[in-house]
Amino acid sequence: MVLVYKRGLLNHAAIFGIISLLSSACCSEKAPYSTFARDATAAPQEAYYDYIIIGGGTSGCALAATLSQGSKVLLIERGGLPYGNPTISNIRAINTGFYSRASPDFVTRAGWDPELVQESYEWVEKKIVFEPELQQWQSAVRDGLLEAGVLPDNGFTFDHLIGTKIGGSTFDQNGDRHTAADLLEYAHPSNISVHLNATVQRILFISGEKLKSNGVVYEDSNGDSHWAYINNGSNNEIIVCAGAIGSPQLLMLSGIGPAEHLKANGIEVILDQPMVGQGMADNPLNVLLVPSTEPLEFSLPQIVGITGLGNYIETGSATIELGWANTLPPELLNQTEQIYKATRKKSPEVKAAVDSYQASSFQAGLIAEKVIGPASSGHLELKTLDAKDNPKITFNYFEDPQDLQKCVMGMKTLIRVIESKAVSKFRHPTESIQLYIDTIIALPLNLRPRHLSASFSLEQYCIDTVMTAWHYHGGCHVHKVVDQDYKVVGVDALRVVDGSTFYFDSPGTNPQATLMMLGRYMGQKFLQERSSYGI
Repeated sequence: MVLVYKRGLLNHAAIFGIISLLSSACCSEKAPYSTFARDATAAPQEAYYDYIIIGGGTSGCALAATLSQGSKVLLIERGGLPYGNPTISNIRAINTGFYSRASPDFVTRAGWDPELVQESYEWVEKKIVFEPELQQWQSAVRDGLLEAGVLPDNGFTFDHLIGTKIGGSTFDQNGDRHTAADLLEYAHPSNISVHLNATVQRILFISGEKLKSNGVVYEDSNGDSHWAYINNGSNNEIIVCAGAIGSPQLLMLSGIGPAEHLKANGIEVILDQPMVGQGMADNPLNVLLVPSTEPLEFSLPQIVGITGLGNYIETGSATIELGWANTLPPELLNQTEQIYKATRKKSPEVKAAVDSYQASSFQAGLIAEKVIGPASSGHLELKTLDAKDNPKITFNYFEDPQDLQKCVMGMKTLIRVIESKAVSKFRHPTESIQLYIDTIIALPLNLRPRHLSASFSLEQYCIDTVMTAWHYHGGCHVHKVVDQDYKVVGVDALRVVDGSTFYFDSPGTNPQATLMMLGRYMGQKFLQERSSYGI
C-alpha cells in the first residue's frame, strides 16, 4: 500500500526517521490533545493545509502524526477521541486488541521495503503494544492447540508464524486499552489540527491538464459545512484513510466510481472508475461456545493458532448473557423460526441448554476459526448520498468453494482443541460437541436461514452460522483503483492509504498492526519525498 522504497535512499530515510522521533519526543502532547484536537463545530469555515487526511483510524492517526513533523496537517475524524468515553459511536470496524504483524510473504507481495516496515512496526509498538499475561482459559486453549497439532509452539511474538503463538495486545497490564489515537502523541502540536465528529461529504476537484483534488467539504455535528483546501505545491495531497467501507464510498460520493451506478444515484461523474467498490472481502468467522464448569476470567484473544491449512484459531472468555435473544422482534426470526423449533424438538438436550442459557448468565469460552485470505468477494453500493449512512455491502461468503473447504478444516481443528485434555477440564462431562454445534445453530447469531443439515454437515454449519470478523478489505485495489504508489489512477494529489487497497488478503491474524504500520511507513515516504525536493 505504499511506494516501493528505493535502496539508495534507505540510510537517509532511516536517519530522517530518528530525527523525527527525537523532535516529536521533545514537543509531544499527551492525550486528549487539548491544543490541536477540537470538535468540528469549533473549526474554521475555511482553512488551508499541506495534507488533508480523511479518517482518524488505524492508518490515519499514524500518518498524521508522522507528516506533522514536517508539514501542516489536518486530520478529519467522523467520531470522537477514545478517552474518557466508554461508548464510542459512529464506528465502522472494531478490533479486540490483538496485535500481530503481516507475514513476510505479504510484505513482499505488497512491494514494501522490509527494513522500513520493521522500523515502522517498532514505532507503533513502542507506544501502544504490550505482552499479555495469560490466565487460565487462554492458557488452556494454547495447550489445546498444541495438543491438536497446531505446531510449533512459537511462544510470545509479534511475527506471523505457522503454529501456536501468544500475540501482542493493545491492552496494558492494568487492562486499559490503547488505540491508534495514542500515536498522535508523536505529532508536532503546532503542525496538526484534528477535527472531531466531522463527516467528509465529498472531495473537491479542479480541472486542468489532469484532474486534481484540491479540497474537501465536511459537516460538523450541527450539520454545518466547512471547507478545507490543500496549499499550492506539487507534494501537497488529500489522503483518504476512511477504511474499506468509507474510502470507496467517499470516492463514489465525490464522483469517482462506476459511471452507471453514480448516474443512477444522481451523482455527477467526475471519473468513470468501474473498479471502485469492487472486490470487497471479509474473513468469514465461525464459532463454538463452551460453557465452563469453573469460573473464567474475562479475556479477549491473546493466543492464536495459525494452521498450514488456511485458518486462524482464536478464543475469548466471559460471562455470557443470551437473554437478549428473547427480546428480538418476531420479524427478525421469521426466516429461521421453524429451524429453531425443529432443532429444539429434535433434541430435548439442546432445548434445555438453549433455554437455560437464555434464562440466565453463564461463564463460557468462545473458540473461533477464521478463513485466511478468502477467495470469495463482493461489492459495495451506495444507498444514500449522505456519507454518514452506511452503504450496502455484499461479501458473498463461501461463494468460492475453496473458502468453504478451509472453513470445514478449521472447524475440525477447533473441535480437536475443544476435545483436548487442556480444554476438556472446563467442560461439563455430559455435554457433547454435537450439543455445542446444535446450540449455535439454535441461537439467532446472524440473519441467515438455518437448515437441519447444519447439525451434521460442517459445510452447512459454516454457511448457516458465519459471522463477520470485521476484517473488511478491498474496494480500492492496488493496480485497479490506485497505482503501486497508492495514488488514485487518473487524479493528481489524491491517494488512498488503508485496508481498502489490500487486494489479496487481510494481513496477519488481525490487520490493525499492519494498518498502523502502513500509516507510519507512508508518512516516512512522504517526508522523504518532500526533503528530496527541498520543501
